[in-house]
Formats: sequence, C-alpha cells, structure tokens
Amino acid sequence: MASSSYSNPPCAACKFLRRKCMPDCVFAPYFPPEEPQKFINVHRIFGASNVSKLLNEVLPHQRDDAVNSLAYEAEARVKDPVYGCVGAISVLQRQVMSLQKELDATNAHLIRYACGDIMPNNTNSGRFFNGSSSRQVHGHGGAPGGSSSSCFGHHHGSSGSYFLGREDDHQER
Repeated sequence: MASSSYSNPPCAACKFLRRKCMPDCVFAPYFPPEEPQKFINVHRIFGASNVSKLLNEVLPHQRDDAVNSLAYEAEARVKDPVYGCVGAISVLQRQVMSLQKELDATNAHLIRYACGDIMPNNTNSGRFFNGSSSRQVHGHGGAPGGSSSSCFGHHHGSSGSYFLGREDDHQER
C-alpha cells in the first residue's frame, strides 16, 4: 500500500480528469469531490484548460463568484444548448410581465370595488365580478363619516388604515 503526503480525496476536477490532486490545485476549493456534476458540466461547456486559465486570471476573492457563474451558465447550456441562461432569463421576464398585468388588473378591480362600481362574488373564491352595488368600503363613499367625493385620498375613522375587503369581513377593534 503506497502512502501519500496529501491524504485528502481528490477534487471533482482532478478525479474526472484522472490526475493527482495537488495541495495547490486551482480547482479544489471550487469543485469539491461531493459535487462531481458541477465540474462535469463546466468542463463540457468551457473546457478544463479555459477554466484553469480564467481562475488564474481572476483575483482570488472573485474566484468563487466566477465559478458559480460558470457553473450556472454550464448547467443552463446543458438544459438548453441554444439559449442557455438567456433562455431562462427570458422565461422569467415573461413571468414577471404576466404577473405584473395580473397585479394591475387586480388593483383596478380593488379600486372599482372601493368606489362601489362592482360587487364581490358571494363565493369564497376572492375574485370580483362586474356588477352594480350600493355596498361601500368602510369609511369611504358615503359610509358614516366618509366622503362621497372620492374613493381614496381621505382617511376617515379610527382604524388607521384603509380597508379594501368585504364589509362583513372587517371587524372593528
């Protein structure tokens, strides 16, 4: 049995490349042996030589961020070889735009409800439907102590905040 002066297991990079992992290995701090797929993806997309050159050119305190970026891009390229992380960013941007439109529509419904232009659905779904209603938001639009000139802009009552739910859901404290 041969003895070794370096008893730690080889990093994922050295193990994959089938070479001895030296104490000054540039890959060891960033590709631990328990994360072999991280290095496999980075190697497949960028190549071990290019990654080694990049790590040697980057300042030591920036290497961790550089490796994380390379690993993210490599994983995205494995999943989507054409667009990589740009494809993932595009999907997320479309989701944000869709959710923003949904939020804007919901806020518009809340404002119309607060002004008395629509009536809440009688089910517990929480959705609003168009309709006419004489119900008002507590403290607004003709309710005791309220103002009928504007839905928002004037705060009346002692609760300290506007209430935009159904009146029967609101309890005075």
